[in-house]
Amino acid sequence: MVMMKKYLSYIGCFLTLLCVCGDLWAGSNVMVGKNASKDGSTFCTYSADSYYLYGELSYYPATNNAKYMQTDIYGWDTHRYQGKIDEVSVTYAVLGNINEHQVCITESTFGGRKELVDTTGVLDYGNLIYITLQRSKTAQEAIQVMTDLVNKYGYCSMGETFSIADPNEVWIMEMIGKGPDVKGAVWVALRVPDDCICAHTNHSRITTFPLNDRDNCKYSRDVISFAKEMGYFNGKNKDFSFSDAYDPMSFSARRFCDARVWSIYRKVNPDMEKYIDYVLGKSDERMPLWVKPAHKVSLLELKNLMRDHFENSPLALTNDVGAEPFGADYRFEPRFWEYKGETYFNESPIAGPKNAFSFVAQMRSWLPSKIGGVLWFGVDDATFTVYVPIYCGTTQVPNCFKTGNGSLLEFSWDSAYWVFNWVSNMAYGKYKYMAPDIRKVQSEFEQKLEDNLDVVEEAAQSLYRKSPDYANRFLTEYSENQASIMMSQWKSLGEFLMVKYADGNIKRERNGIFIDNGWGVPNDIQTPGYSDSYYQRVVDETGEKFKVKGEAR
Repeated sequence: MVMMKKYLSYIGCFLTLLCVCGDLWAGSNVMVGKNASKDGSTFCTYSADSYYLYGELSYYPATNNAKYMQTDIYGWDTHRYQGKIDEVSVTYAVLGNINEHQVCITESTFGGRKELVDTTGVLDYGNLIYITLQRSKTAQEAIQVMTDLVNKYGYCSMGETFSIADPNEVWIMEMIGKGPDVKGAVWVALRVPDDCICAHTNHSRITTFPLNDRDNCKYSRDVISFAKEMGYFNGKNKDFSFSDAYDPMSFSARRFCDARVWSIYRKVNPDMEKYIDYVLGKSDERMPLWVKPAHKVSLLELKNLMRDHFENSPLALTNDVGAEPFGADYRFEPRFWEYKGETYFNESPIAGPKNAFSFVAQMRSWLPSKIGGVLWFGVDDATFTVYVPIYCGTTQVPNCFKTGNGSLLEFSWDSAYWVFNWVSNMAYGKYKYMAPDIRKVQSEFEQKLEDNLDVVEEAAQSLYRKSPDYANRFLTEYSENQASIMMSQWKSLGEFLMVKYADGNIKRERNGIFIDNGWGVPNDIQTPGYSDSYYQRVVDETGEKFKVKGEAR
């Protein structure tokens, strides 16, 4: 019921310490306080990154449960049976990572001390998120539910950072278990100031915290004493750092995890550029947990933050030979590679082929919850995805995102994950040429969706006043229709790209219409070849092998 096996592919696999900032899994989260956003919304973004993860969207309807009912819990990653938990009398509807009351919970795994995994615990981080969403009406209530659950049933995941948000508050919480056969967890939760944004990406970010500010800081009673008992910390309580105790700094944490946080922060506050030395290992001054943006952050800006590639920075992926021959702004895995006995790495931006899905969750206090909460959802590489609005009042997931529509081993033309993969994978081979064509269609479609919001939501509110069910049906149909239009447009885009760039050439077109000579033959075909830097390498490596001797024909 609550944790159906068919949903187990949704959130990702169990993260070992090696994988947290390694080749297979990652996740990027941005939280925005209501006074830091342009329209007063709170926001929570998330990217789920894994080549073992299929891009789809789950939906759990609200339920009324019999007394003494229990729910079987299966591992979010292992699929093995882990135990039972007591059900509650009423559960709330959950769409992906947001529920009908506009409570949103996302995560990034930091791993931390591997000896602290309680292998006997019933709940892992994935189960914990979705069960909590089914039982919480506010962010603070969610924190209480999460900590009560792990105390009662045990916590079998590694260290996690959670984003927990509602229309009024945004919290960051970090949690790690206490070892085999020990129920509960040590944890800290801090309220993000309303005028700030906060980000986390697979490394623990909470260092010191106020011990006497219960309105804005909550923590387990033994979070410090347990660290002392385990030998992770031996100083004064006021100097205790959760991150340093439970997830010590490493090269990977800086370069692959905090680097993504830095890239987010520098785009909303130019003062954060100075922390590039920390990312590069030249300084030990850590970034602040949250920052006040230099301007109010918009919905569009948050979508584009999920598409970040370290542009215009020393970490930009277009600055070295790895971008050749067509200006690639990504790197395929593995992250680490070897040459002549030395180990090297590729940069790890937020967006890229590893994205299975991503979203921007928007929560608005001035609207009824089922209208105010919107999950802007997209699949595959965030660089080229389209974020479609799916409302909290939705009672059915659009077919192209629906669980069971295709899989990692089953292509489906009805699946957004596969249609977007098809287009993205064409672009990877001709990046600098195809990317602008894709982004043009992407931008126009997303702008149209945002432009339509006022009219759509005014209609939804009018229906809501008559009956919430009317509004729910209307919003469900609206999201389904927009997703269907998007699918049709993306298939057409893929066909257009195939024709325009077939065989390494470029056919001329005007406003999407190919120019022919009147006989169905291209009027002109461009042969762009390769970049000067690529030709330079060829000459440097081959000398005069390919030099034309005499007249070129």
